[in-house]
Amino acid sequence: MDSAQHLGVIDRLRCRVFPGQRGRTDVGAAGPGYFIAELMTSHGLREGDPAERAPAAADFHALKDRVARELDRRDGAHPPPLGMQGLRVRAARGEEIPEPWATVSVRVDELDLWDPDETGRWVALGVADRDTHDEIQLIAVVTEIDPP
Repeated sequence: MDSAQHLGVIDRLRCRVFPGQRGRTDVGAAGPGYFIAELMTSHGLREGDPAERAPAAADFHALKDRVARELDRRDGAHPPPLGMQGLRVRAARGEEIPEPWATVSVRVDELDLWDPDETGRWVALGVADRDTHDEIQLIAVVTEIDPP
């Protein structure tokens, strides 16, 4: 899938009705007020050779940057990336972090984030590569829930 196809998925999610309960969709996970789209997934890197994982992760980050540049052209420049470490620390201290932010914060280190547009939905883009026992994924979040 190329950048244009990833943008198409994001655009469709901006208009799609959110589900009433958590579950899987045709593009990933969803719940009340959010979608987490798995735009691209590596194959064979789960518990694979770290020497292969590092260049693959770099490729995923480069693809994220290309998609982000397209979103910037269309939707306006996004601010500096939103780091997820603070959310992980707050959750570890017992604070309840709302979805989709709780799930995303344990999967990515940072998100590129665009303010709500006319749909009232946030768009976030990141690379889920924190868990070396899992595949690497390019993920997009579309949500009406403000970041905590």
